[in-house]
Amino acid sequence: MKANKAFNLKKDTRAQVGIGTLIIFIAMVLVAAVAAAVLIQTSGILQQKAQATGKQSTQEVSSNLMIKNIEGVRAKTGTNLSDTIDMLKLQVGLNVGSSPVDVNQVVISITDGTIAHNLVYGGNTKSYDPMTGFVATNTAAQNLEALLTNSGNPTQFYTVDRIRDEDQSFSQGNPVMNTGDLILVYISTTSSDGASLTAIGSTSGNLTSSDLSLVPRTLVNIVLTPESGAATVAEFVTPSSYGVKENVQLYP
Repeated sequence: MKANKAFNLKKDTRAQVGIGTLIIFIAMVLVAAVAAAVLIQTSGILQQKAQATGKQSTQEVSSNLMIKNIEGVRAKTGTNLSDTIDMLKLQVGLNVGSSPVDVNQVVISITDGTIAHNLVYGGNTKSYDPMTGFVATNTAAQNLEALLTNSGNPTQFYTVDRIRDEDQSFSQGNPVMNTGDLILVYISTTSSDGASLTAIGSTSGNLTSSDLSLVPRTLVNIVLTPESGAATVAEFVTPSSYGVKENVQLYP
């Protein structure tokens, strides 16, 4: 029979010691710490950029402004009415959840199919010279009169008035719309025929032409382009006859 064999495990109690091992260990810890710090910083920057991009994208694709109603007004002298629509009154509000809108930076494009104008707010001092006759401390009616009676104004500018402004933050000099605000935008569309008359609504004086001509059955396109957000478009055809109406409902 074979003799039983005994197996003994060799105990190795030796280990690396010394300054070299300590340096390697510290270096590994430092590398791991630096790598972790870089990853944390990079992820934070990416998160901030992603949030900013998401917010900007939401603003660009969302429509802040909403045209609720458009009414046309004909020029007159006594009971004699113009054959054209000579002023537009746009009732404009903000969509739910919209950020504030600075009307100073809203560009309105309007065309009657033949003539097109790009209009800015009459009190815009940030990008353009103010409209002739515009005064920030004037009433909306006074600035509307300046729009309708000063040559060149109707082809370059529009004016506004507030309908609802709970926090009293909207003014002629600082026309900033907040959620819940509702304003009237006045666009002069006075034709050469209308300019020969003496009044539009409650405004009287020497009317000036806008070069537009909104006769019956005219296709009108209006685009409101805010500083940020999608443009708002309103397109309508004027009625086949204005009859004896001074104020004509046009949109919706």
